Amino acid sequence: MRHQPDLSNEQLDLVDRWVALWNEPDPEARRKLLRDVWAPNGAQVLVDPPQDVRDAAERLQFPPPLLEVRGYEALAARVARAYEMFVAPGEHVFRRGGDVLRLRSNVLGVAWEMVTTTGGDVVGGGFDVLRLDADGRVRTDYQFIGA
Repeated sequence: MRHQPDLSNEQLDLVDRWVALWNEPDPEARRKLLRDVWAPNGAQVLVDPPQDVRDAAERLQFPPPLLEVRGYEALAARVARAYEMFVAPGEHVFRRGGDVLRLRSNVLGVAWEMVTTTGGDVVGGGFDVLRLDADGRVRTDYQFIGA
């Protein structure tokens, strides 16, 4: 899964560090990794929010909202919460779900999986579209859970 001729080594390394960020147990190491991977005003946008959020919006006659966090502090809180919910209990880890796709020179597509630590069974996943800045860091991460 490592050799992908359309991608630079820097882009592959960025994706590997992006995945590692969600599994990092040490809060300080996680913050450092986050600053290495993300642009200062980077954002993660949950494009298709959970069904209960969509249902609540529909009851209020609002279109389904995009959920967004922006900047290092908000991203750090988002990653920490995901870690606490899914990785810290010791039952799951995140991993890349296949080859990284180069969609444009500065846009990458990354399938990911949440797997059990005991047998590696896939129990969740999604697809993220990472738009990179001029320095090769994530400027915007459009996340599609369950894709």
